Amino acid sequence: MIRYKLVVLASVVLLSFGIVSFGREYEVASPDKNLVLKVDVEQKINYSLSYKSKQLIEPSPISLTLSGNRILGANPEVADVKHRSVDEQIIPPVRIKSKVIADKFNEMSIEFKGGFGLICRAYDDGAAYRFVTDIDGQIEVVAEEATFNFTGNHAIYFPEEESFQTHSERDYKYLKLGEISEKMMCSLPALVEVQDGPKVLITEADLEDYAGMYLRGDGNESLYGKFPAFALAERARNDRDVPVTKRADFIAKTNGRRSFPWRVLIVADKDGDLIESQMVYKLAKPLQLDDTSWIKPGKVAWDWWNYNNIYGVDFRAGVNTETYKYYIDFAAKYGLEYIILDEGWYVLGDLMKVVEGMDMEELFRYAKSKNVGIIPWVIWKTLDDQLEVAMDQFEKWGAKGLKVDFMQRDDQWMVNYYHKIAKETARRHMLVDFHGSYKPTGLRRAYPNVISREGVRGLENCKWGDAANPEYNLTIPFIRMVAGPMDFTPGAMVNAQKRNFQPIFNRPMSLGTRCHQLAMYVVYESPLQMLADSPSNYLKERECMKFLARVPTVWDETKVLDAKVADYVLVARRNGDEWYVGAMTDWTARELTVDFSFLGPGRHRIIIYQDGINADRLGNDYKRVTAKVTAADKMKIKLAPGGGWAAIIK
Repeated sequence: MIRYKLVVLASVVLLSFGIVSFGREYEVASPDKNLVLKVDVEQKINYSLSYKSKQLIEPSPISLTLSGNRILGANPEVADVKHRSVDEQIIPPVRIKSKVIADKFNEMSIEFKGGFGLICRAYDDGAAYRFVTDIDGQIEVVAEEATFNFTGNHAIYFPEEESFQTHSERDYKYLKLGEISEKMMCSLPALVEVQDGPKVLITEADLEDYAGMYLRGDGNESLYGKFPAFALAERARNDRDVPVTKRADFIAKTNGRRSFPWRVLIVADKDGDLIESQMVYKLAKPLQLDDTSWIKPGKVAWDWWNYNNIYGVDFRAGVNTETYKYYIDFAAKYGLEYIILDEGWYVLGDLMKVVEGMDMEELFRYAKSKNVGIIPWVIWKTLDDQLEVAMDQFEKWGAKGLKVDFMQRDDQWMVNYYHKIAKETARRHMLVDFHGSYKPTGLRRAYPNVISREGVRGLENCKWGDAANPEYNLTIPFIRMVAGPMDFTPGAMVNAQKRNFQPIFNRPMSLGTRCHQLAMYVVYESPLQMLADSPSNYLKERECMKFLARVPTVWDETKVLDAKVADYVLVARRNGDEWYVGAMTDWTARELTVDFSFLGPGRHRIIIYQDGINADRLGNDYKRVTAKVTAADKMKIKLAPGGGWAAIIK
């Protein structure tokens, strides 16, 4: 049995006792002393945040309102204040950015009279606070006051939402805080550019038995938390869309003795620091599983994006046993761990009714003989309606995981649904990949079988529009990916520049170059990484498959070499004794410099995939070259518009 490891290097707890009525200021600083979070206790509780002596957040009121107009934060009286410093190492069962995570922070816990408290943490790369309650029985949280009073009319990347029924796949509008009205709201994460200062990413962590947080404005320089109220009634439009039709006058009904979600502010001097941050993971609930040895990241041959367009075969392609045996053979040939059976394998509305032409027992037998796992796709509602019988069937077949789709909500009930499915799949040793989902908040730390999730505008959007374009692709590593892994589903082998792109649902192509797609496997984090195109196309692209078959999906070390939000990124990642480097650019062609100082001593062989000389005309154009490099070398690389660059170094 393999158990989760937590290595404690140092932990110092300092206590201070006393009861204070009003008018006191308390603070906690980051280990490097650059970041200071202050809490003012007067008639209300206000927090503020500064970084390198520059004020980022001015005093901002926070509170919880319970039923009966009981406001936790009104006329508060401090009963006790405790401080502690922690310096630990976390060894994650599934390595996203690194094999070891340094968890170093200072914490301040303020206990108030009346059965509640506030915990504040300061890391070198950000700060967070959360409420805790110690109240008998159930409580109803009517409202939460979460305020972010910024110091100026800064710019923000604002993923505006139209309602709480959302896939969380919005465009990042580049606005000024003052342009955001009370009627406008966005999902998280959102990124604020402090003028003449760092960037501040707002998100949340350890969301459980509570509603997800959104942000609204007020036409000034502040942002406010906004929450979907508890769902009292809902109406199914079809098998997947189940919007709420009636809401309660409270956010959540929950246990009175609990910790509430962290409100997270990640502070980044350099844009690349956002990609390296692991703060959401560190704030999440620790591992809840005794055995994680069965959790296996890997790559997936995916059917839905390429519309099962296989060719050069003697059978009719489609949702049938022969087609999926072809996918299995392709996966086995290149050492891909999984295939997905996406929409079409069952009669919608009934997971127990397999469509004609699909012999599931034979497919699972065949896949097992080839050492390839099968991950079926399911609609969340159908799975919920048939949970026990369906899970028994998946377990009997030998499914290695589930792709659960179309939740589109994060009210309290739906948040709890994610936890239920995480536990149920873990109990049966299955992975789960959530699609149609809200952003990650750290569930993967408690249940590492939550291997990836969507909540991102992925490659599928190229089937019906141009929204998954290089400008968007160079924004998400700095915002959405900071919250956790994202199943973007890269791998297109038909690649187009703007002027020759067409959204064709059943013959899709990508925006940007071939190397833009290859670089995503290094830049984008997802322990379950898709190969979205047709196996028939990949079999014609042997040089690209040498890269795709070899590139890992988990990493021992990550170093961002150069980066600018929405413009370009250059990142190096290590797995074992191999380094992988990925570079991507938006629609602007540019030159970047790769500094190889991260390498160890000696000469290293590098295999490079670079945009071809005509990639600005034909996105498919690329060139594969080999060379030798040392830690003292620097290399200039050229990226076409919407271009990329990928390399393997050993």
